[in-house]
Amino acid sequence: MLIPFLVPLALTILLEEGFALLWGLRGRRQLWLVALVNCLTNPPVNLLYSILTTLRGLSPLPVTAFLETVVVLVEWMCYRHLDSGVRRPFLLSLCANAFSYAAGYLLQILL
Repeated sequence: MLIPFLVPLALTILLEEGFALLWGLRGRRQLWLVALVNCLTNPPVNLLYSILTTLRGLSPLPVTAFLETVVVLVEWMCYRHLDSGVRRPFLLSLCANAFSYAAGYLLQILL
């Protein structure tokens, strides 16, 4: 039952940690923040996506667009308020999420 939530979370953390390193985040605190922010946003988004598209029958594209927008905003606020050393927190959140979403999408297609 938890596997559908743990696999995407682990993959997202792995991808966004790598992206954060490329972005220039280096400290243990900053890298933990990336992981914790993803633990905060990823499981609820996956659950809401499943509920809205499967149980409620909503179209996946607008649901994805809405949920990803919320994730970018929440993560931006977390980076902005919890670590003043993160350069361009909004752009980091936007780019890291675009990167991990695109990589996950490609993996789904390939598998």
